[in-house]
Amino acid sequence: MNTSARTDVGTVDDLHASAARLTGLDDFGAGDDHRSALSVLLTAYAEEAGLTPDGSKRTRGLLRASLISRLLAEAAWRRFPEHAGVKLPNPVFVTGLPRTGTTALHRMLAADPAHQGPELWLTEVPQPRPPRETWPDDPIFVALREAYRSAGLDGVHHMRPDQVEECWRLLCQSMTSVSFECTAYIPSYSRWLSDHDWTPAYRRHRRNLQLIGLNDPDRRWVLKNPSHLFALDALLSVYPDATIIQTHRDPRTAIASVCSLNTRASAGWSTVFDGAVAGKAQLELWSRGLRRFRADRARHDPGRFIDVRYEDFVASPQRTVETIYDRLGVRLTGPARAAMASFQEQTMRGTGKPAHTYQLSDFGLTPGDVDRAFA
Repeated sequence: MNTSARTDVGTVDDLHASAARLTGLDDFGAGDDHRSALSVLLTAYAEEAGLTPDGSKRTRGLLRASLISRLLAEAAWRRFPEHAGVKLPNPVFVTGLPRTGTTALHRMLAADPAHQGPELWLTEVPQPRPPRETWPDDPIFVALREAYRSAGLDGVHHMRPDQVEECWRLLCQSMTSVSFECTAYIPSYSRWLSDHDWTPAYRRHRRNLQLIGLNDPDRRWVLKNPSHLFALDALLSVYPDATIIQTHRDPRTAIASVCSLNTRASAGWSTVFDGAVAGKAQLELWSRGLRRFRADRARHDPGRFIDVRYEDFVASPQRTVETIYDRLGVRLTGPARAAMASFQEQTMRGTGKPAHTYQLSDFGLTPGDVDRAFA
């Protein structure tokens, strides 16, 4: 079949076959949970998403990329069996509503030489982290660098393959992620996922971190993903000694911003995921996630959680980090301070990019709608 002429996303079997053909690998791992999840997802795309031909092509590419990552992870686990012995003590997870400062805080904490985060390219091509000086000569890294240069999201969410990023791509190997709901209208998948046990996905997530960090076993993991709001119990069952940092910002601002981000990222993909439809779907998704997180958090030791207000972090990033380190019981070293200061300087140099402008009314929402959803 000429896949370039396709106007559909595909089937469970042909997506697997395509990923296998592109990699020369065929072991997707034991169990078929990801196949069941993918089946639900494909049905939602076909019946609800209103995908355009370009949207179908891009969605197919995203799903196939997740399956390719799964194949590569399985192959690397076999090649490096010693990964299973890597310890991941006291990891830190940053979460909160999207657009509440999670990215900047995550990258600032990850700048500490004693810490590590998942670089974007390694979440797509899981492997033991190679020496950084070799990355520019790696053809896969180079290809991903060029792809992200043309992503077109400057001013909204800047991404580079060598930069630490969200860890949702590791969850996508299990087809268990709210990321799919962020670029398409797929309410049946959303309902299915809200009742789904994420624990197996987090076990695979952990095993990927053991693999990626094989060459850096003494560095503490710092991770970030708003989708952790939806699965706190599963996360803590797999990472029982984790500390959770929750960021806070006015939901009115956060929801308007995430609607703008997600519709811009998926522009032209769908005849329905835009305007009021996207606004209503994103408001329901994220208000449900925060309600669930609050309920789950109340059952766990309060000492496991650190709260960060967006306004406090923007006003004084260094003071915010110092407070976090105090709560973690860790000394903020001179090299860590220097690395964080360098990160802040680089970030400020990027403030001349076009402004990300948006308002709730662009998505059929009012401040009252948001207040009621988050009450």
